[in-house]
Amino acid sequence: MEKEILEVMGGGSEVVHYERPGLPLYIRTTELSRFEKGKAPCHWHDDVEWIHILKGAMNYSVNGRKVALKEGDSLMVNGRQMHYGWAEGKQDCRFICMLFHPSLLGGNELLVREYVLPVLENPELEYCYFNRDQSGGQETGNILRRAAELKREKRLDYEIETVGLIYLLWSRICSEKAVGTKAVSEGEKADLEAQKNMVSFICRYYGEPISLKDIAAAGHVSRSKCCRIFSRYANQSPVEFLNAYRLKAGREMLRRTQKSVTEIATDCGFNHLSYFSKQFRKCFGCTPREYRRLTEIYQKTDAFSDTVCYNQVRQ
Repeated sequence: MEKEILEVMGGGSEVVHYERPGLPLYIRTTELSRFEKGKAPCHWHDDVEWIHILKGAMNYSVNGRKVALKEGDSLMVNGRQMHYGWAEGKQDCRFICMLFHPSLLGGNELLVREYVLPVLENPELEYCYFNRDQSGGQETGNILRRAAELKREKRLDYEIETVGLIYLLWSRICSEKAVGTKAVSEGEKADLEAQKNMVSFICRYYGEPISLKDIAAAGHVSRSKCCRIFSRYANQSPVEFLNAYRLKAGREMLRRTQKSVTEIATDCGFNHLSYFSKQFRKCFGCTPREYRRLTEIYQKTDAFSDTVCYNQVRQ
């Protein structure tokens, strides 16, 4: 079972790996347990995101607003919203995640003007929640499960049918778009912009010495305000977010480069190898050298799993 790794670009937006070039569509069925500590990092992207809960439950944060999702529920997250999901306690959650770029709906000027842009450009429509106990929620869940089924089957025409399902989902958004929306105050807009700027700063300069003062300055806010914003939108302190990003960057370098562990520690902003190794083990369950050795072994067999890596080290 491969561990989920969410890549984030320098601007704080997720790198979305589409099914294939030329078709901005991504569908995945997975579990929260595949993410580090059962939580996806706080991020944003231009794509519209759909989540459907197959088993278990998930908490979801959209611009600091918490949505509790139970089995059978669905959630649409509008483009360019800060969001992430996390597990409730130790309970795992199996879910469908579908992302698509709005350009997929751009075939007709009239439809774009009257149906697509009013959703994408509505500042009050951050997300749309579909309850399983309502008819609209049941239908939405059926559509998303069908899309996941098409992905698994991979028939020759599965992509065109999936795009048709996306249009059906969009029609549900247009009819249900008042659900889960709330007027966004000017203060909230300013805080969100500050959060994006601060995350962008961390993603660009994580390899350099960064202080809380530097992060706050990137968002043009005070240090105390910076901490409150991160607590609300990322459920972490700024320093915790920075260290987590550095460790994940280090993990990727261990997997994808031949640099020494000392070089990687320095490139990720750690002044001392011992501290990097200690924090890496605390986060991932093994030392950087153990991680590299085990990834090399499992990649050769095409069966690499961070979970297996952790268990091998602990034995």
